[in-house]
Amino acid sequence: MLRNTFIELLKNYTDDDALMDHLWNEIVENYAAHNRYYHTMQHLDNLLLLLIDVKEKIGNWDAILFTLYYHDIIYDPLRSDNEEKSADLAEERMKQIGVSNHVIDLCRKQILATKSHLESTDSDTNYFTDADLSILGQAWEMYASYFENVRKEYAIYSNSIYRVGRLKVLNHFLSKHCIYKTSYFQQKFEKQAQDNLQNEVVQLEG
Repeated sequence: MLRNTFIELLKNYTDDDALMDHLWNEIVENYAAHNRYYHTMQHLDNLLLLLIDVKEKIGNWDAILFTLYYHDIIYDPLRSDNEEKSADLAEERMKQIGVSNHVIDLCRKQILATKSHLESTDSDTNYFTDADLSILGQAWEMYASYFENVRKEYAIYSNSIYRVGRLKVLNHFLSKHCIYKTSYFQQKFEKQAQDNLQNEVVQLEG
């Protein structure tokens, strides 16, 4: 489904089959990198299914799809500019196939919004960042698998250093009135997400 959706998206802009295959293979290669345990193709698949459920609420579906495929394409736990690098590569690839500046700008803003997940004035951005955080509101077993995989991605750090950074992230989300910006995702995931985050905090502090 991921590949078919991506190719159909690109067909709106190019009929170069070799180029489409190259761009798809680049995505697969990056998301299948050896240091990835959560930010993988499975993450993209989960996002796509969630976003399809709210497709009628999305103003620019092409921009959302480009954001989906490219938002984590550059991912190095040692760097703090992954979102910027991902946005740069997305822009380069979209220009390569003649995507309009309007869609490119929307995509850049959406990718950069995943850095902080703050509420945006753009509704599409809020739906995307909420979908990106949907793992927080899954059943505890799935959430536990997620934070264990995140720990693997940051394996280079000692437990004490990782614990400080992770607690900062968790408490950042818990300090918000709502983790999710849209009513759809609030109703679907908010209560479970709050419980999951609080439970992980207790584990880390214990």
